[in-house]
Amino acid sequence: MRAKLLATTVLAILATTGRAADGLTKGTPELKSVAGLAFGPNGLMFVGDAQAATIFAIETGDTKSAGDKPVNVEKIDAKIAAALGVTEKDVRVNDVKVNPASGNVYLAVTRGTGTGQPAIIKVTRDGTAEVMSLKDVMSASVKIPNPGKPSQREPMAAITNMAFLDGRLFVAGLSSEEFASTLRAIPYPFKDADKGSGIEIYHGAHGKIETHAPIKAFTPYKINGQEHIMASYTCTPLVKIPVAELKPGAKVKGTTIAELGNGNQPIDMIAYTKDGKDFLLSANTKHGVIKIPTDEFASAQPITARTGIAGPKYEKISELANVKQLDKFDATRAILLVQTDAGFDLKTVALP
Repeated sequence: MRAKLLATTVLAILATTGRAADGLTKGTPELKSVAGLAFGPNGLMFVGDAQAATIFAIETGDTKSAGDKPVNVEKIDAKIAAALGVTEKDVRVNDVKVNPASGNVYLAVTRGTGTGQPAIIKVTRDGTAEVMSLKDVMSASVKIPNPGKPSQREPMAAITNMAFLDGRLFVAGLSSEEFASTLRAIPYPFKDADKGSGIEIYHGAHGKIETHAPIKAFTPYKINGQEHIMASYTCTPLVKIPVAELKPGAKVKGTTIAELGNGNQPIDMIAYTKDGKDFLLSANTKHGVIKIPTDEFASAQPITARTGIAGPKYEKISELANVKQLDKFDATRAILLVQTDAGFDLKTVALP
């Protein structure tokens, strides 16, 4: 009996120590907005609160595999509205992310007009949409220093995209620094966030060096065995940024390797492998969904002068139309938020 009690005590101490090591405490995160989501290990969710310039890490407990059934939900906006007690016109989906630990889909939502109220919606494989409760969850947070101020053009200026890689959360956005375009590499467990790295690029479509345009979409990708951030901006340069150069206070020059067309806004970007070859899949406001082979990324000549469409050739995936959000569902499929005449559908498709 004494041995059993001792074992229980040891396990409790270990559990408590593990929580402390992760910096997670029990409580209710007070979100002002949900600009975007990202996932770390074991179902850990990162929530980007751009209005508060704060990143939250929240333990979802969602680690049991949901199986391999696709997610196909017509009028997901109506289901979200019903779950929130509002109408479809009061629902805006800011981001869609798949939890790799379970395969369930999570949506970052704003309800209401203006800045609105934030909500996180979990969609299961059977199409059920439920509001994720944030009451008494295990969580941690970190404040972003020197965040850029929101504006009509950039309402979520402080946090425009996020991804977790090798123990660090990479956060793109604008800062109040001279190099306003910023990439931050924030170690997890959180202690604090440094001022990040200022990013400079040459924008071929604009014919000039830019330091104030935020990264709109990015994905980590290895080139010649070295981790890079493949980033895309408005009007739409594709830039490679070495992760090794992202140090606190550094001024980093990204290499523009492609121009994908003026008057265009990137929405989402993922990297994947098909038939032994790697590709980027990018959803855009003007060009729809495009597929970019990565085999020229290492050797592509930097764009340093004004140009039109240039760089590695891409393929437009015309059957994937009106895509508003995009994420990798699994090794062979993607999840899409698609606008229709009736609203928005959430659908699983094969990676092209």
